[in-house]
Amino acid sequence: MMLRNRSCSAAAPHYAGAQLGMTLVELLVAMGIGLALTIAITSLLIASENHKRTTTSTNDAEQTGAYAVYALDRAIRGAGSGFAFSAFGTDRGVLGCKLNVSNILPRAAALPAPFGSTAFHTTSANLRMAPVLIAKDQSDSGSDVLVVMNGSGAAGGVPRQVTSGGSSTTLILDNSVGFAVDDLALVSQSGVTDCLLEQVSNTSGSTLTLGGTYYTGGSGTTLATLASSTATYVTPLGNATANNLQLTLYGVGSNRTLFSYDVLQSGGDASQAIADGIDQMHAIYGVDTNGDGVQDAWAAPDDAGYDIATVMTNAATMRKIISVRVSLVLRSNYFDKKQVSPGALTLFSGLTNAGGTSLAQSVTLAAASDQHYRYRVFEFTVPLRNMLLLAGGP
Repeated sequence: MMLRNRSCSAAAPHYAGAQLGMTLVELLVAMGIGLALTIAITSLLIASENHKRTTTSTNDAEQTGAYAVYALDRAIRGAGSGFAFSAFGTDRGVLGCKLNVSNILPRAAALPAPFGSTAFHTTSANLRMAPVLIAKDQSDSGSDVLVVMNGSGAAGGVPRQVTSGGSSTTLILDNSVGFAVDDLALVSQSGVTDCLLEQVSNTSGSTLTLGGTYYTGGSGTTLATLASSTATYVTPLGNATANNLQLTLYGVGSNRTLFSYDVLQSGGDASQAIADGIDQMHAIYGVDTNGDGVQDAWAAPDDAGYDIATVMTNAATMRKIISVRVSLVLRSNYFDKKQVSPGALTLFSGLTNAGGTSLAQSVTLAAASDQHYRYRVFEFTVPLRNMLLLAGGP
């Protein structure tokens, strides 16, 4: 029994050594497998995270684009409401008249960013009445500026004729039915360059008494002069309290943000941010060349006869414009390590003007870093329903 016990004791160290050697090999194998799995899982997680960030930023751009399209479509679609009637039939001197608004227009100072590059405040290009205007490359970012005007369509937007001599604070009509205190109206006359935005402070019988924030005495052409002539018309546009008269600019700032600016300054003299992530905005006109109310051509805002200075002063050209096509270039906010976008994006591809000239525009991603972001182009056409209806369109 003693010998057997010693034999067993002598064999024990050999068994333990063999067991220790197998454990080291297994440990090395396990470490190798673990390292391979760690690398694989890490790579998978990195790829998944990149995909998530790309998807999230792309979805954000899509949502931003959808909202920007909605905001612009809503504004442009109603362009001309309240005064489009004056575009057809008897000329009341509304379309193309130079706006005089209290001490607001004509404007002497530069507009706030991103509209500081526009020429509306200069003597030679004062803002004129028009449903829609496109100022080519006049925002601070080099994008186009959209000018949209619409009112409430009060009293059907029908101009009312002055029936007898008024004064510097009154207008005499056949009656004042349909007007209320704080209503805004445009006083104009065919053949007269200036038109005056006025605010109603009181109505009595056939007399409109004018006063308030938007009372306009006029300079080049005074209210007293217009009020004394039966060739003068008064067009109801909206109400100052309801804030339903919109003279709005839309443009893109250098910080890739779409801004709006209320020319009437109802909320102050500052631009308002609408949506971020918008790199460029450009637009072209849809025109009816033969007067049948159906669009049959496109026109760029730098085509002959369609630059903003010409359109603003030409009522006949305004009557031809029955839609606007807008192109928005959106950039995601995620920077990819590799280049994921081409060096240039094409807008208005396949569209031509009445002369057959291509209206395609190229947006160049000049900096190499720009190509590490993803871009989306939203193009949409907005019909000017007021102009279409009055032109006899479908």
